[in-house]
This record gives sequence, C-alpha cells and structure tokens, in this order.
Amino acid sequence: MSKGKVLFIGSNATRIEVQGGWGATGQYLNETVVPAMAVIAAGYEVVLATPDGTKPHIDPVSDAVQHFEGDAAAYDRAKAFWANDPAMNQVRTLRSVIDEGLDQYLGVFFPGGQAPVADLMQNEDVGEILRHFHDRAKPTALLCHGPIAIAAAMPRARAFRAALIAGDHGKAADLAKDWPYAGYRMTVFSKTEEKVVEDHILHAKMYFDMPTALHAAGGRVETTATDFEPNVVVDRELITGQNPRSDHPIAARFVEALDRRLATA
Repeated sequence: MSKGKVLFIGSNATRIEVQGGWGATGQYLNETVVPAMAVIAAGYEVVLATPDGTKPHIDPVSDAVQHFEGDAAAYDRAKAFWANDPAMNQVRTLRSVIDEGLDQYLGVFFPGGQAPVADLMQNEDVGEILRHFHDRAKPTALLCHGPIAIAAAMPRARAFRAALIAGDHGKAADLAKDWPYAGYRMTVFSKTEEKVVEDHILHAKMYFDMPTALHAAGGRVETTATDFEPNVVVDRELITGQNPRSDHPIAARFVEALDRRLATA
C-alpha cells in the first residue's frame, strides 16, 4: 500500500530562446528518474504532470551513461523505467491535478534540464501549485534548472521573465514583490556551469543565468566554488539541488522530508 501521492512536474518545452535565435532543450533523464525511482522505492506513488498532459521531452544530451556516473547498469535501469513504468507514462495535465485537489499530495518535485526556463517559470498553473505547497509547508524540491520554476509563484511571473530577457533586472525585482520564496536560501545551476552548456551544447548565450534571476526575485542563492559538485540546500519546505550530479543527494533529502511530513500529517 502506498504511503501517499507525490507530484512530479515536468516540462513540455523542446526549445529555448537564446541570443540570436533558438536552441534545442528538454528535461534531463537522470534528474527525472533518479528522484522518481527513489520516491517509489520509499513507498510513495508518483504522479507525473505537465502543462499539456504529454510526456516530457528528454534532452538527448542527458541520455548518456556519463550522467549515471558511468554505471551502465544504472543507466539501463533508468532508461527502462522512463520507457515502461506507469508512473512515467500516465501523464496528467497540471490543471486536472489542480481541479482534482492538491490536498492529496504530500510533496512536489521539479526535475531540471533547461526546459523549465522556457515554460514552467511563467506557467500560471505551476504558480498555483507552488503557492498551495508553500502555504501548507509541504516538501517542495527542485533540481538543477528546476529551481527557476519557483518564479511562477509570483503574481506577474510572465512579466518577470520578460524583464530578465530584456536585461532589466531592476524591473524584474519590482515585479517579484510579494514572492513567497523571498529570503529563502536556495541553489540552482550556476553561472559558470551554464557557460559550459552555452559553449559546448547550445553554442549560444542564454538571455539570463539562473542565480541572477533568483537573486533578482529575492532568493539567497548559494552555489559551489567548484562546478558540477553535488550541492543541496534546504530551507524550510524548500529543497533545491544545484546540478545533475545532485540527483541522488536531493532524492535522499526529499524522501526524508516526505517521511517527516507523513509522520506529522
């Protein structure tokens, strides 16, 4: 018998604005399946939802054994889980999940890849979901680029994102007033880590980096001195992981938070 439901929120984005055009994007395989498998192994039921109710697109760059520390068996298990497990294939729309009631969910998790920068951070349904979990102090975990999705909890998230793209950080800060996560400690994919992606994968520059965006919103952003070292920051109900290699650590902290929540429910 399941201990309870946990919501996983995926992106439907397949491309992202870059300076001079568009780049291909998606959700990272390991950042999705490693936490999902850990949550299921701990006895919880995972419900995957996206804005339009279709399965997220996996960024091909993440579909590689290197993102599983070179462990071919772990990579094969992850691929099979993503392809075949009902939790990854019975995808709901965000709106249907909201309409059926968010009270039934103990926690929420957002994987990364750059895709959340394109859609989730400005999605009104994401904002409604986040405010529900924040108001009730339910575990809210976000990994790599995923933490940018918490911008959706502000009243004018779409305008906030547009100000960032325009390079007007002062306007962005004004638009972020009354953001529920202002003053929270958090981490996210760092500016120097992003440069690696820009130089070697996108071959173009992003319009804004994640730490600058969350700092403009009022977050207390902490990133590691060494790129791609695992890093997880916990502040109240918010659990954030910095990069793809933070997949196992954030999964463990998220499960611990779910267990604590269940014990006090």
